[in-house]
Amino acid sequence: MSARVALRDELASLGRYHSPQSPVEVRLNTNESPYPPPAAWQHAFSDAVRQVGFQRYPDREAKALRAAVGSRHGVEPEEVFCANGSNEVLLCLLLAFGGSGRRALVFEPTYGLHAHVAGLAGMEVVAEPRGADFRVDPVAGAAAIARVEPDVLFLCSPNNPTGRAEDPRTVAALVEGAPGLAVVDEAYGEFTSVSSLTLRDGSAGAEGLVVVRTLSKAWAMAGARLGYLVAHRDVVAGCQAAALPYHLSTQTQLAGVLALRYETEMAERVRAVAAAREELAKGLAELDVDTWPSDANFVLFRPRGRDASALWADLLAAGVLVRDFSSRPGLEGCLRVSVGTPEENERFLELLAGALR
Repeated sequence: MSARVALRDELASLGRYHSPQSPVEVRLNTNESPYPPPAAWQHAFSDAVRQVGFQRYPDREAKALRAAVGSRHGVEPEEVFCANGSNEVLLCLLLAFGGSGRRALVFEPTYGLHAHVAGLAGMEVVAEPRGADFRVDPVAGAAAIARVEPDVLFLCSPNNPTGRAEDPRTVAALVEGAPGLAVVDEAYGEFTSVSSLTLRDGSAGAEGLVVVRTLSKAWAMAGARLGYLVAHRDVVAGCQAAALPYHLSTQTQLAGVLALRYETEMAERVRAVAAAREELAKGLAELDVDTWPSDANFVLFRPRGRDASALWADLLAAGVLVRDFSSRPGLEGCLRVSVGTPEENERFLELLAGALR
């Protein structure tokens, strides 16, 4: 390629973050909700969209949506930033507070997009290992922060793809010790009873705390592409400065405002998925695989005596798609299965048992 259009040096080896999509009967690889949004929401959304003047730009400040999110979490709208999924939330955050000459610290294995977006923003990414239980060791974590002095610290709780929520005491200590922003990704926060949002109530380091959430998982709205963060208003102002004008469509804003009116129905889905997760874990425990506890809507497992990638291919050929992490450092030989409907989970376990035999 001509030097006139040469790719930025730091992107040349970064690659592209993606999860395979295949037209299969049972898709359990991207941690989506197995259930659609409530029918009442769908009717309300259809009615609202019919009233939209599509010749007009959307509300650039997303005022109604930010007010609805703020009301849910007991914060002011000025402490909320919304974007197209948590991915764009993170991108805007790091465009504002990352950049060349700044460092991001992650604890691997974890959600790959944290390091990926930091790389897109031109940051140096430093990766430290998690403990044997896939949680961050508080002593090792504090030592890493002191050594690296990150401008942005990433924590993921519950952690993806391993499933465990961090000990709240560890999170509090690491947030307090972070010299810059401490980003706690709670994409699966609805599946656990603990949230780092409680640290905003006068805890040490609260000004640098950023809690990121999404409506893609528990809220069953992956197709709407809506995520948000809760942080100090100066952090929110920085994200707004980095965001493109009118980046959040009118339809997406409407979808979010209406979804937050159905919290009871969302909680019912979370309970159903959590119960199905426990049944899925029990089924896996009866097979020739190693598993780890999960506080999210997926389970990480490692087959014994079979090549994980070959097993993944066998499942795919039979119409079940799970996520292959077997080549990721720290996750050698591991696969991850999202919680589906009871019927999908039963089908997965049946095929897995046969493939293991």
